[in-house]
Amino acid sequence: MKDILEEGKNCWCIKKAHRLAFLVDAAAYFEAFARSALNARESILIAGWDIDSRIRLFREGEVEGHSPVFFEFLNRLVKKEKKLKAHLLEWDFAVIYAFERQFFPDFRLPWKKNRRIHFHMDGEHPIGGAHHQKVVVMDDRMAFVGGIDLTRRRWDTPEHKPHDPRRIEPSGEHYGPFHDVQIVLEGQVASALGELIRTRWQRATGKSLEVPERVEGDLWPPHMVPDLEDVRVAVVRTDPAHKGREGIREVEALYLDTIAAAQRFIYIENQYLTSMSVGKALAGSLEKKEGPEIVIVLRVSSDWLEETTLGVLRAGLLAHLRRADVHGRLRIYYPHVPGLQGSVLNVHSKVMIVDGTFARVGSSNLTNRSMGVDTECDIALESSGEQRIEEGISRFMHRLLAEHLGVSSREMEGAMRETGSLIRSIEKLSGTGRTFLPFPREEISWKNEFIPVAVDPVEPIDPGKLLPEDVAQEGEHRLWRVLLLLGALLALAAAWRWTPLSDWVDYDTLVALGAGVKDSGMAPAIVLSAYVLGSLVMLPVTVLIMATAITFGPVNGFFYSMTGCVLAAMATYGMGRALGREAVSRLAGSRVHRLSRKLGDHGVLTVVTIRIIPFAPFTIINMFAGASHIRFRDFIVGTVLGMGPGIAAVTLFGHQLVAAIREPGWESFAILGIILIFMVSALYLIKARWFSKPDKFKKKQGEH
Repeated sequence: MKDILEEGKNCWCIKKAHRLAFLVDAAAYFEAFARSALNARESILIAGWDIDSRIRLFREGEVEGHSPVFFEFLNRLVKKEKKLKAHLLEWDFAVIYAFERQFFPDFRLPWKKNRRIHFHMDGEHPIGGAHHQKVVVMDDRMAFVGGIDLTRRRWDTPEHKPHDPRRIEPSGEHYGPFHDVQIVLEGQVASALGELIRTRWQRATGKSLEVPERVEGDLWPPHMVPDLEDVRVAVVRTDPAHKGREGIREVEALYLDTIAAAQRFIYIENQYLTSMSVGKALAGSLEKKEGPEIVIVLRVSSDWLEETTLGVLRAGLLAHLRRADVHGRLRIYYPHVPGLQGSVLNVHSKVMIVDGTFARVGSSNLTNRSMGVDTECDIALESSGEQRIEEGISRFMHRLLAEHLGVSSREMEGAMRETGSLIRSIEKLSGTGRTFLPFPREEISWKNEFIPVAVDPVEPIDPGKLLPEDVAQEGEHRLWRVLLLLGALLALAAAWRWTPLSDWVDYDTLVALGAGVKDSGMAPAIVLSAYVLGSLVMLPVTVLIMATAITFGPVNGFFYSMTGCVLAAMATYGMGRALGREAVSRLAGSRVHRLSRKLGDHGVLTVVTIRIIPFAPFTIINMFAGASHIRFRDFIVGTVLGMGPGIAAVTLFGHQLVAAIREPGWESFAILGIILIFMVSALYLIKARWFSKPDKFKKKQGEH
C-alpha cells in the first residue's frame, strides 16, 4: 500500500517513537502502566471515558511495597515522589451509564487524599457527545493509547479462560472474557499526546497545566520487549464542533483513505460497525473486480440496549456489505471460546491492519458518532517500504489472529506464507476449539430508519441549528426546559429503584395497601387514580400491574390494569403534546422532524413495538409519543395491542403464582405451566407477525 499519512488531512501530527509495543489485552496494559508509573517524576496525565479507583492493576505482592488497587497505588506514588502530580480527566457521563460506574462519593474521595492528585469530570462536549479518548501520558516521555480504560470489567489475558478467578469486579462479582488492544509509545509522540490532554484539561477546567521538564530516567518497563524502534507514528483525532470550534474528523478521513489505498487485505477488529461513510467505502472496495480481501471481527452480542439500537444499525450495514461482496472477498467473524456457557468473548478492540504495511490502534469505533461526535484518539503507522516495520506490523497481526484461532503465531505466519491469502489462512487454521465463527445473518428491522438519529448521530446535535433563526433562541430555551424535565423524570425513575423510595414499591407494602382499598366502594377510582398519579412521578407501571393482579384477581385485575395504563398513557401523552409538539412542528426540514414523521407513518406499529420492547420508562415513552407526529388514535390502539397481551399474562401468571405458593399441588403448578406455555407462544406469534417479516422495509434498507 502506498503511503497515505498526511498532517492536516488525515492526522494531526507525525512524530517519532523511540520504542513502540502493541499490548494485547488489559492484563498486559495494566501491568505496563504500573511499571512505567513507578518511574514517573513530574506528571501522570490520564484521560478516559471511564476511570475506576478500585480496579486492581496487578496481583498482590507483584510490585514490592505497592498495593495493586489503583487509587492506593497512585496515592503512594505521589506521596513518595515530591514533584509528581497526577491529573485524571473523565467524561461527565450520560445518566444512562450511571449504574454501570463507580458512584460519586466512593469515587471522588480516594483522590482527595493527596493535593497533588487532581480529578475532574469533563462536561465540555456537545449534546449527545462523549469523551471517548483513552490516553495516558507520563512526563511527556511515555504514552499509552488504545481502547482500554483504567476501569472495571476490562482486565483479562489472551487466554480468555471461561472461568478465570482473577477476572472479578471490585464488588467481587465475576465477569466474562474481554479482548482489547493498547499501544505504548516512547519519544516525541508522547509530548504531542501530553499536549492533547493538557488542551482538554484547560477546556474542562479553565486551568492550564505546566509542561514537565525533560528529566533523566527510563520509564519503559524493564521486561517489556518493543515491537518496533525508531518509527514515525501519526496521532489521529476526532474532536467535535462545539462552542465555536470547528470539528476535526481525522479519524474518518484516515479510515476512508486507508480503505481506498488497500491492495491485498484489510483486517479489522472493532466493537461496532454502523458508520455510514466507512460502510460505503468498504462496499465500494468489495464491488471492484480487483481489490483487497476484507476480514472483519466483531462482538457478536451485547446487552439488550445495544442490541436494539446499534445492533439494528449493524444488521443493516452488514447486509449491505454482503450484497456488495459480488467477488467473494468478504468474511465477517466473531471469536469463539469453548466453555463460556452462553456468554461470548467481548471484542472491544479498535484495530485496522492493511497489507502488512499499515497498522492503526486507538479508541475509535466504526460508528457515525466516532467520526464526528465523540472525541477519539488513534495511533497509526505505515512502513514506507521499510521491511523491519512491515515485519513488526505482520507480527502484531499474527498475534491477534493466533489468539483468536487458538494456534501459535508461528503457525499463523506459516499459513500466510503458504497461502498468500488472509482468508485462506484463517480457513486453514480454523478448528473446533478456539476459532472464528461466521457472524450470524441478522434480521433487518424497520427500526433502522430512525435509530441512527437517536443513538448514532453523524454530527453533533446543535439546538440552535435545529430551529429557524427567528425562533432559535426561544426554541433553544424551550429545548433545555424539556431536557431538564426529562432528566428529572429519569432521576425519579432511578429513585424508585435505588433510594429509600423503593420501600414504597415493595411487594408486601403494595399488597397491604391493595387489601385496604379492595372492599372500598371507591376502589375503582382509587386504583385508576393511582395509575395516573403514579405515571406522573415515574412509579414503575409493572409493579402497579402486579399489585393490581394480586389484589383483585385475574379478571378485575386485568380490567383495572388495562384501564389504568390507558388513562395514564393518555395523561402523559397529553403532557408531551403540550410541552413538545410546538417545538417539533417548528423543526421543518430538520432531522428531528423527519424522524418524527417516520414514527408517525408507522404509528400503530411504532407504539406496539415500544410497548413489547420498551426502550425507556413508561412515562417517557408516552411523552415522547405526544411530542412526535404519532396520532392520538394510533397511540391508544398501539398501547392496547402492545400492552394487552403482557397485562393479561401478568394478571393470570401473578394470580396463579400466588395460588401455587399458598396451596402447592400438582393442579396449581399444571395451570401455571399452561400459562407459561401460553405466554411463550404469544410472544413467538407476536415476533413472527411484527418482526420476522420485514419485506416491506428491505428495499429501503438496501438503499442506505
